[in-house]
Amino acid sequence: MRRLFPVTDRPAGPDPAPSGARSGADAGFGADATDGDRDREWSLAELAAAYAYPVPDGRRQTWLRANMVSTLDGAAQHDGRSQPISSAADMRVFGTLRALADVVIAGAETVRQEGYRPARARAEFAEGRRAAGQEPVPAVAVVSASLELDFSLPLFTAPAVPTLVLTGAAAAPDRIEAAERAGARVVIAGDGVGVDPARALRELAALGHTRLLTEGGPRLLGQFVAAGVLDELCLTVSPMLAAGDAQRIAGGPSVEVPRRFTLASLLEEEGFLFSRYRRA
Repeated sequence: MRRLFPVTDRPAGPDPAPSGARSGADAGFGADATDGDRDREWSLAELAAAYAYPVPDGRRQTWLRANMVSTLDGAAQHDGRSQPISSAADMRVFGTLRALADVVIAGAETVRQEGYRPARARAEFAEGRRAAGQEPVPAVAVVSASLELDFSLPLFTAPAVPTLVLTGAAAAPDRIEAAERAGARVVIAGDGVGVDPARALRELAALGHTRLLTEGGPRLLGQFVAAGVLDELCLTVSPMLAAGDAQRIAGGPSVEVPRRFTLASLLEEEGFLFSRYRRA
């Protein structure tokens, strides 16, 4: 894996950092890399440093990051799943982003299509999570208006930490009861049938979840974009063409004015580009 941005090439000889320059993860891992070790498989610790959540500055309760993959022609999935357009490097980034988060947010349809299971503890990230005051694994939060979910699945019956179900106040009482009976924690995050994105973030923050990661799908990501609550997009650009009518990474109604994001970092491995954009 190589870092393409921020640019890491340096002229020969000493190059002291100017006063006030960033260092470490803020400057971007690889700033001191040599030609011999730029194009290699990064360790999970190095990926964790490169994708570290920003240090809280008191201006916002939460930081919402999205992680999505897209082909060159804009397909976010093939045959209904993202795996065919992914890669081993993409899955390493995927696992790292999960390991850094307090909670992973996903829409009900994505949970069904991708066969979501509980997050698993990984020894490589155990110490970092302890130091950050996190549970051994992130919770999974499923966004569903209807609660038409299979509550007999391990995601609900056997997670290391209880799975959250975000829904609206008008959700059917019997479905809420079924979710709670299975062991899930139901969180009301909307006054009507659906979930209000901004309220969902506030409710998660109230539970102590401030480092948030959403893995979509496109409809859920579109709702976060439209509500103006997305802070960061980690987008893997897959060097594939899919054609067809597959969904884009974000769906739903268009916003009145396109949201502007700025490029924070760009990595590459075997033609896959791993971009990270932050809200301007």
